[in-house]
Amino acid sequence: MDLTKLKQSYATLFGDDHPSAYFAPGRINLIGEHTDYNGGHVFPCAITLGTYGIAQKRNDTKINVFSENFRKLGIISFDLNNLSYDKKDNWANFPKGVLHFLKEKGYSIDKGLNIYFYGNIPNGAGLSSSASIELLTGVIINDLFDLNCDRVELVKIGKQVENNFIGVNSGIMDQFAVGMGKADHALLLDTNTLDYDRIPIKLDDHVIIIMNTNKRRELADSKYNERRSECEEALAELQTQLPIHSLGDLDNDTFDQNAYLISKENLLKRARHAVSENQRTIKARKALIQNDLVTFGKLVNASHVSLKYDYEVTGNELDTLVEAAWQEKGVLGARMTGAGFGGCAIALVEKSQVDAFTKHVGETYEKKIGYAPSFYIAEIADGAKRLAE
Repeated sequence: MDLTKLKQSYATLFGDDHPSAYFAPGRINLIGEHTDYNGGHVFPCAITLGTYGIAQKRNDTKINVFSENFRKLGIISFDLNNLSYDKKDNWANFPKGVLHFLKEKGYSIDKGLNIYFYGNIPNGAGLSSSASIELLTGVIINDLFDLNCDRVELVKIGKQVENNFIGVNSGIMDQFAVGMGKADHALLLDTNTLDYDRIPIKLDDHVIIIMNTNKRRELADSKYNERRSECEEALAELQTQLPIHSLGDLDNDTFDQNAYLISKENLLKRARHAVSENQRTIKARKALIQNDLVTFGKLVNASHVSLKYDYEVTGNELDTLVEAAWQEKGVLGARMTGAGFGGCAIALVEKSQVDAFTKHVGETYEKKIGYAPSFYIAEIADGAKRLAE
Protein backbone atom coordinates (compact mmCIF):
# COMPACT_ATOMS: atom_id res chain seq x y z
CA MET A 1 0.00 0.00 0.00
CA ASP A 2 1.29 3.46 -0.96
CA LEU A 3 1.20 5.38 2.33
CA THR A 4 2.44 8.57 0.64
CA LYS A 5 -0.62 8.53 -1.61
CA LEU A 6 -2.96 7.91 1.34
CA LYS A 7 -1.39 10.82 3.24
CA GLN A 8 -1.82 13.05 0.20
CA SER A 9 -5.49 12.08 0.02
CA TYR A 10 -5.79 12.87 3.72
CA ALA A 11 -4.14 16.28 3.24
CA THR A 12 -6.43 17.12 0.30
CA LEU A 13 -9.47 16.30 2.44
CA PHE A 14 -8.50 17.70 5.84
CA GLY A 15 -5.67 20.15 5.11
CA ASP A 16 -3.36 18.80 7.83
CA ASP A 17 0.15 17.91 6.75
CA HIS A 18 1.73 15.79 9.50
CA PRO A 19 -0.67 12.92 10.18
CA SER A 20 0.38 9.48 11.49
CA ALA A 21 -0.30 6.17 9.70
CA TYR A 22 -1.72 2.97 11.20
CA PHE A 23 -2.85 -0.47 10.03
CA ALA A 24 -5.16 -3.14 11.43
CA PRO A 25 -5.43 -6.53 9.70
CA GLY A 26 -8.43 -8.61 8.83
CA ARG A 27 -8.53 -12.21 9.98
CA ILE A 28 -9.29 -15.72 8.89
CA ASN A 29 -10.16 -18.49 11.30
CA LEU A 30 -8.29 -21.69 10.49
CA ILE A 31 -10.66 -23.84 12.55
CA GLY A 32 -12.96 -23.40 15.55
CA GLU A 33 -16.09 -21.80 14.08
CA HIS A 34 -19.01 -20.59 16.20
CA THR A 35 -17.14 -21.80 19.29
CA ASP A 36 -16.07 -18.39 20.59
CA TYR A 37 -19.43 -17.52 22.19
CA ASN A 38 -19.82 -21.14 23.33
CA GLY A 39 -16.79 -21.03 25.63
CA GLY A 40 -14.58 -23.07 23.33
CA HIS A 41 -11.28 -22.62 21.52
CA VAL A 42 -10.71 -20.73 18.28
CA PHE A 43 -7.69 -20.73 15.97
CA PRO A 44 -7.56 -17.50 13.96
CA CYS A 45 -4.71 -15.57 12.38
CA ALA A 46 -4.37 -11.98 11.20
CA ILE A 47 -3.88 -11.46 7.45
CA THR A 48 -2.19 -8.81 5.32
CA LEU A 49 -5.53 -7.60 3.95
CA GLY A 50 -6.88 -4.98 6.36
CA THR A 51 -7.63 -1.33 7.07
CA TYR A 52 -5.28 1.66 6.94
CA GLY A 53 -5.86 4.79 8.99
CA ILE A 54 -4.28 8.22 8.55
CA ALA A 55 -5.02 10.36 11.59
CA GLN A 56 -4.26 13.58 13.42
CA LYS A 57 -5.60 15.38 16.48
CA ARG A 58 -7.72 18.54 16.18
CA ASN A 59 -7.90 21.56 18.47
CA ASP A 60 -11.65 21.30 19.08
CA THR A 61 -13.97 18.41 20.07
CA LYS A 62 -15.11 17.51 16.54
CA ILE A 63 -14.50 14.04 15.10
CA ASN A 64 -14.32 13.79 11.30
CA VAL A 65 -14.07 10.36 9.67
CA PHE A 66 -13.91 9.53 5.98
CA SER A 67 -13.67 6.14 4.26
CA GLU A 68 -12.24 5.72 0.80
CA ASN A 69 -14.48 2.62 0.61
CA PHE A 70 -17.65 4.66 1.16
CA ARG A 71 -16.74 7.80 -0.76
CA LYS A 72 -20.37 8.67 -1.54
CA LEU A 73 -21.07 9.11 2.18
CA GLY A 74 -18.41 11.83 2.36
CA ILE A 75 -16.99 13.06 5.67
CA ILE A 76 -19.10 11.92 8.63
CA SER A 77 -18.82 14.28 11.61
CA PHE A 78 -19.85 14.00 15.26
CA ASP A 79 -18.74 15.52 18.55
CA LEU A 80 -16.79 14.04 21.45
CA ASN A 81 -19.61 15.18 23.72
CA ASN A 82 -22.25 13.21 21.81
CA LEU A 83 -21.11 9.68 21.08
CA SER A 84 -24.47 7.90 20.98
CA TYR A 85 -25.32 5.42 18.21
CA ASP A 86 -26.97 7.03 15.18
CA LYS A 87 -28.14 4.90 12.26
CA LYS A 88 -27.52 7.69 9.74
CA ASP A 89 -23.81 7.65 10.65
CA ASN A 90 -23.59 4.25 8.94
CA TRP A 91 -20.09 2.65 9.17
CA ALA A 92 -18.86 5.56 11.37
CA ASN A 93 -20.71 4.00 14.32
CA PHE A 94 -17.77 1.57 14.66
CA PRO A 95 -15.12 4.23 15.43
CA LYS A 96 -17.73 6.22 17.36
CA GLY A 97 -18.43 3.20 19.56
CA VAL A 98 -14.72 2.77 20.35
CA LEU A 99 -14.51 6.42 21.44
CA HIS A 100 -17.70 6.02 23.48
CA PHE A 101 -16.39 3.06 25.50
CA LEU A 102 -12.88 4.46 25.97
CA LYS A 103 -14.39 7.63 27.44
CA GLU A 104 -16.85 5.60 29.52
CA LYS A 105 -13.89 3.73 31.05
CA GLY A 106 -12.38 7.03 32.14
CA TYR A 107 -9.67 7.51 29.52
CA SER A 108 -8.87 11.17 28.92
CA ILE A 109 -9.73 12.13 25.33
CA ASP A 110 -10.04 15.91 25.36
CA LYS A 111 -9.70 16.75 21.67
CA GLY A 112 -11.28 15.67 18.44
CA LEU A 113 -9.47 14.15 15.48
CA ASN A 114 -9.59 13.53 11.75
CA ILE A 115 -9.26 9.96 10.48
CA TYR A 116 -9.00 8.84 6.86
CA PHE A 117 -9.81 5.12 6.47
CA TYR A 118 -8.94 2.87 3.56
CA GLY A 119 -9.56 -0.87 3.62
CA ASN A 120 -8.58 -3.55 1.11
CA ILE A 121 -10.70 -6.27 2.74
CA PRO A 122 -13.45 -7.19 0.24
CA ASN A 123 -16.68 -5.65 1.49
CA GLY A 124 -19.01 -8.13 3.18
CA ALA A 125 -16.51 -10.99 2.81
CA GLY A 126 -16.59 -12.05 6.45
CA LEU A 127 -12.88 -11.37 7.01
CA SER A 128 -13.64 -9.10 9.96
CA SER A 129 -13.62 -5.63 8.47
CA SER A 130 -15.62 -4.33 11.45
CA ALA A 131 -13.12 -5.67 14.03
CA SER A 132 -10.34 -4.24 11.86
CA ILE A 133 -11.94 -0.77 12.02
CA GLU A 134 -12.51 -1.09 15.77
CA LEU A 135 -8.93 -2.08 16.63
CA LEU A 136 -7.52 0.45 14.17
CA THR A 137 -9.51 3.20 15.88
CA GLY A 138 -8.44 1.95 19.31
CA VAL A 139 -4.74 1.88 18.37
CA ILE A 140 -4.97 5.38 16.81
CA ILE A 141 -6.60 6.92 19.88
CA ASN A 142 -4.34 5.03 22.28
CA ASP A 143 -1.29 6.36 20.42
CA LEU A 144 -2.37 9.97 19.75
CA PHE A 145 -3.64 10.55 23.30
CA ASP A 146 -0.99 8.48 25.14
CA LEU A 147 -3.67 6.48 26.93
CA ASN A 148 -1.44 3.50 27.81
CA CYS A 149 -4.47 1.27 27.28
CA ASP A 150 -3.59 -2.42 27.47
CA ARG A 151 -4.03 -4.25 24.15
CA VAL A 152 -6.39 -6.86 25.60
CA GLU A 153 -8.49 -3.97 26.95
CA LEU A 154 -8.75 -2.57 23.40
CA VAL A 155 -9.79 -6.03 22.19
CA LYS A 156 -12.56 -6.16 24.82
CA ILE A 157 -13.71 -2.66 23.87
CA GLY A 158 -13.99 -3.78 20.24
CA LYS A 159 -16.25 -6.64 21.33
CA GLN A 160 -18.32 -4.20 23.42
CA VAL A 161 -18.84 -2.06 20.34
CA GLU A 162 -20.20 -5.06 18.41
CA ASN A 163 -22.42 -6.31 21.24
CA ASN A 164 -23.67 -3.17 22.95
CA PHE A 165 -23.35 -0.45 20.30
CA ILE A 166 -23.98 -2.16 16.94
CA GLY A 167 -26.14 -4.98 18.33
CA VAL A 168 -24.37 -8.09 17.03
CA ASN A 169 -24.13 -10.77 19.71
CA SER A 170 -20.66 -11.93 18.62
CA GLY A 171 -17.79 -13.46 20.56
CA ILE A 172 -14.30 -12.06 21.05
CA MET A 173 -12.39 -14.00 18.38
CA ASP A 174 -12.32 -11.36 15.64
CA GLN A 175 -11.07 -8.52 17.80
CA PHE A 176 -8.53 -10.81 19.50
CA ALA A 177 -7.04 -11.97 16.20
CA VAL A 178 -6.90 -8.43 14.80
CA GLY A 179 -5.41 -7.00 17.98
CA MET A 180 -3.03 -9.79 19.04
CA GLY A 181 -1.95 -11.36 15.74
CA LYS A 182 1.67 -12.10 14.87
CA ALA A 183 3.20 -12.72 11.44
CA ASP A 184 3.52 -16.43 10.55
CA HIS A 185 1.62 -17.49 13.68
CA ALA A 186 -1.95 -18.46 14.46
CA LEU A 187 -3.56 -17.81 17.85
CA LEU A 188 -5.07 -20.70 19.77
CA LEU A 189 -7.40 -18.82 22.09
CA ASP A 190 -9.43 -20.24 24.99
CA THR A 191 -12.42 -17.91 24.85
CA ASN A 192 -13.40 -18.80 28.43
CA THR A 193 -10.18 -17.55 30.00
CA LEU A 194 -8.54 -15.50 27.17
CA ASP A 195 -5.44 -17.66 27.63
CA TYR A 196 -3.73 -18.01 24.28
CA ASP A 197 -0.78 -19.64 22.51
CA ARG A 198 0.89 -18.31 19.40
CA ILE A 199 1.47 -21.38 17.25
CA PRO A 200 3.99 -21.10 14.35
CA ILE A 201 2.40 -21.90 11.00
CA LYS A 202 4.85 -23.80 8.79
CA LEU A 203 3.07 -24.44 5.51
CA ASP A 204 6.21 -25.62 3.66
CA ASP A 205 5.11 -26.16 0.05
CA HIS A 206 1.46 -25.22 0.72
CA VAL A 207 -0.45 -21.95 0.88
CA ILE A 208 -3.76 -20.93 2.40
CA ILE A 209 -6.11 -19.65 -0.29
CA ILE A 210 -9.07 -17.46 0.65
CA MET A 211 -12.05 -18.18 -1.61
CA ASN A 212 -14.58 -15.36 -1.61
CA THR A 213 -18.13 -16.32 -2.64
CA ASN A 214 -18.75 -12.63 -3.50
CA LYS A 215 -22.08 -13.03 -1.78
CA ARG A 216 -22.41 -10.26 0.78
CA ARG A 217 -23.06 -11.24 4.36
CA GLU A 218 -24.68 -8.82 6.77
CA LEU A 219 -23.94 -10.22 10.20
CA ALA A 220 -26.57 -8.37 12.22
CA ASP A 221 -29.27 -9.44 9.77
CA SER A 222 -28.18 -13.06 9.49
CA LYS A 223 -29.17 -15.99 11.67
CA TYR A 224 -26.09 -15.43 13.85
CA ASN A 225 -28.02 -14.29 16.92
CA GLU A 226 -30.52 -17.13 16.40
CA ARG A 227 -27.73 -19.74 16.47
CA ARG A 228 -26.35 -18.23 19.64
CA SER A 229 -29.69 -18.39 21.42
CA GLU A 230 -30.19 -22.01 20.28
CA CYS A 231 -26.86 -22.94 21.87
CA GLU A 232 -27.81 -21.14 25.07
CA GLU A 233 -31.08 -23.07 25.20
CA ALA A 234 -29.27 -26.40 24.71
CA LEU A 235 -26.73 -25.45 27.38
CA ALA A 236 -29.51 -24.64 29.86
CA GLU A 237 -31.05 -28.09 29.33
CA LEU A 238 -27.67 -29.83 29.81
CA GLN A 239 -27.06 -27.79 32.97
CA THR A 240 -30.10 -29.41 34.61
CA GLN A 241 -27.83 -32.46 35.15
CA LEU A 242 -24.26 -31.30 34.41
CA PRO A 243 -22.11 -28.79 36.37
CA ILE A 244 -20.88 -26.94 33.26
CA HIS A 245 -20.53 -23.24 32.43
CA SER A 246 -20.41 -23.54 28.65
CA LEU A 247 -20.62 -26.10 25.84
CA GLY A 248 -16.84 -25.75 25.58
CA ASP A 249 -16.56 -27.59 28.92
CA LEU A 250 -17.70 -30.85 27.29
CA ASP A 251 -15.83 -33.48 25.31
CA ASN A 252 -17.57 -35.59 22.66
CA ASP A 253 -18.18 -38.63 24.89
CA THR A 254 -19.70 -36.62 27.74
CA PHE A 255 -21.93 -34.80 25.27
CA ASP A 256 -23.11 -38.05 23.64
CA GLN A 257 -23.92 -39.58 27.04
CA ASN A 258 -26.03 -36.56 28.01
CA ALA A 259 -27.54 -35.54 24.66
CA TYR A 260 -30.86 -37.09 25.75
CA LEU A 261 -31.33 -34.03 27.98
CA ILE A 262 -31.77 -31.81 24.90
CA SER A 263 -35.42 -31.62 23.90
CA LYS A 264 -35.32 -30.57 20.23
CA GLU A 265 -33.39 -31.88 17.24
CA ASN A 266 -32.20 -28.45 16.08
CA LEU A 267 -30.85 -27.63 19.57
CA LEU A 268 -29.06 -30.99 19.75
CA LYS A 269 -27.41 -30.38 16.36
CA ARG A 270 -26.26 -26.85 17.29
CA ALA A 271 -24.77 -28.05 20.60
CA ARG A 272 -23.13 -31.09 18.97
CA HIS A 273 -21.35 -28.78 16.53
CA ALA A 274 -20.12 -26.48 19.32
CA VAL A 275 -18.71 -29.43 21.30
CA SER A 276 -17.16 -31.37 18.40
CA GLU A 277 -15.70 -28.23 16.77
CA ASN A 278 -13.98 -27.30 20.02
CA GLN A 279 -12.40 -30.77 20.18
CA ARG A 280 -11.28 -30.50 16.54
CA THR A 281 -9.62 -27.17 17.32
CA ILE A 282 -7.64 -28.66 20.22
CA LYS A 283 -6.52 -31.51 17.92
CA ALA A 284 -5.57 -28.98 15.22
CA ARG A 285 -3.11 -27.33 17.61
CA LYS A 286 -1.36 -30.66 18.15
CA ALA A 287 -1.27 -31.37 14.40
CA LEU A 288 0.27 -27.99 13.58
CA ILE A 289 2.87 -28.24 16.35
CA GLN A 290 3.85 -31.64 14.89
CA ASN A 291 3.84 -30.09 11.41
CA ASP A 292 1.25 -32.71 10.41
CA LEU A 293 -0.61 -30.81 7.69
CA VAL A 294 -2.44 -33.92 6.47
CA THR A 295 -4.20 -34.42 9.81
CA PHE A 296 -4.84 -30.68 10.06
CA GLY A 297 -6.47 -30.74 6.61
CA LYS A 298 -8.78 -33.60 7.59
CA LEU A 299 -9.89 -31.68 10.69
CA VAL A 300 -10.58 -28.67 8.48
CA ASN A 301 -12.79 -30.80 6.20
CA ALA A 302 -14.66 -32.25 9.17
CA SER A 303 -15.29 -28.72 10.44
CA HIS A 304 -17.10 -27.79 7.23
CA VAL A 305 -19.25 -30.93 7.33
CA SER A 306 -20.32 -30.09 10.88
CA LEU A 307 -21.03 -26.47 9.95
CA LYS A 308 -23.16 -27.65 7.02
CA TYR A 309 -25.21 -30.40 8.63
CA ASP A 310 -25.27 -29.59 12.37
CA TYR A 311 -24.94 -25.80 12.48
CA GLU A 312 -26.54 -25.11 9.09
CA VAL A 313 -24.66 -21.89 8.36
CA THR A 314 -22.97 -22.68 5.04
CA GLY A 315 -25.44 -22.27 2.17
CA ASN A 316 -25.20 -23.09 -1.51
CA GLU A 317 -22.36 -20.69 -2.36
CA LEU A 318 -19.96 -21.79 0.39
CA ASP A 319 -20.78 -25.48 -0.12
CA THR A 320 -20.14 -25.17 -3.86
CA LEU A 321 -16.70 -23.62 -3.29
CA VAL A 322 -15.64 -26.07 -0.60
CA GLU A 323 -16.93 -29.19 -2.35
CA ALA A 324 -15.22 -28.11 -5.58
CA ALA A 325 -11.98 -27.55 -3.63
CA TRP A 326 -12.17 -31.06 -2.15
CA GLN A 327 -12.04 -32.53 -5.67
CA GLU A 328 -8.83 -30.75 -6.64
CA LYS A 329 -5.35 -32.22 -6.71
CA GLY A 330 -3.00 -30.96 -4.00
CA VAL A 331 -5.75 -29.85 -1.58
CA LEU A 332 -5.27 -31.00 2.03
CA GLY A 333 -8.46 -29.40 3.36
CA ALA A 334 -11.11 -26.74 2.80
CA ARG A 335 -13.90 -25.19 4.86
CA MET A 336 -15.98 -22.08 5.25
CA THR A 337 -14.44 -19.46 7.56
CA GLY A 338 -16.21 -16.77 9.54
CA ALA A 339 -19.87 -16.66 10.47
CA GLY A 340 -21.14 -18.23 7.25
CA PHE A 341 -24.24 -17.30 5.21
CA GLY A 342 -21.95 -16.14 2.41
CA GLY A 343 -18.51 -14.61 2.86
CA CYS A 344 -15.38 -16.73 2.46
CA ALA A 345 -13.94 -20.22 2.62
CA ILE A 346 -10.30 -21.27 2.91
CA ALA A 347 -8.32 -24.09 1.33
CA LEU A 348 -4.88 -25.51 2.09
CA VAL A 349 -3.35 -26.00 -1.37
CA GLU A 350 -0.03 -27.22 -2.72
CA LYS A 351 1.84 -24.25 -4.23
CA SER A 352 2.40 -26.05 -7.53
CA GLN A 353 -1.37 -26.57 -7.92
CA VAL A 354 -2.58 -23.02 -7.17
CA ASP A 355 -3.22 -21.97 -10.79
CA ALA A 356 -5.10 -25.15 -11.66
CA PHE A 357 -7.00 -24.95 -8.38
CA THR A 358 -8.28 -21.39 -8.91
CA LYS A 359 -9.15 -22.12 -12.55
CA HIS A 360 -11.14 -25.30 -11.87
CA VAL A 361 -12.86 -24.17 -8.67
CA GLY A 362 -13.69 -20.81 -10.26
CA GLU A 363 -15.23 -22.48 -13.33
CA THR A 364 -17.28 -24.92 -11.24
CA TYR A 365 -18.56 -22.13 -9.01
CA GLU A 366 -19.46 -19.76 -11.85
CA LYS A 367 -21.28 -22.50 -13.75
CA LYS A 368 -23.41 -23.40 -10.73
CA ILE A 369 -23.88 -20.01 -9.01
CA GLY A 370 -23.90 -17.70 -12.02
CA TYR A 371 -21.06 -15.34 -11.11
CA ALA A 372 -17.35 -15.70 -10.35
CA PRO A 373 -15.67 -16.11 -6.96
CA SER A 374 -12.43 -14.31 -6.04
CA PHE A 375 -9.23 -15.88 -4.76
CA TYR A 376 -6.47 -14.46 -2.55
CA ILE A 377 -3.38 -16.06 -1.04
CA ALA A 378 -3.57 -15.44 2.71
CA GLU A 379 -0.35 -14.09 4.15
CA ILE A 380 -0.32 -14.15 7.95
CA ALA A 381 0.32 -10.72 9.47
CA ASP A 382 0.97 -8.81 12.69
CA GLY A 383 -1.86 -7.32 14.71
CA ALA A 384 -2.97 -3.66 14.64
CA LYS A 385 -0.10 -1.19 14.89
CA ARG A 386 1.31 2.23 14.06
CA LEU A 387 3.29 2.16 10.84
CA ALA A 388 6.85 3.45 10.57
CA GLU A 389 7.03 6.92 9.05
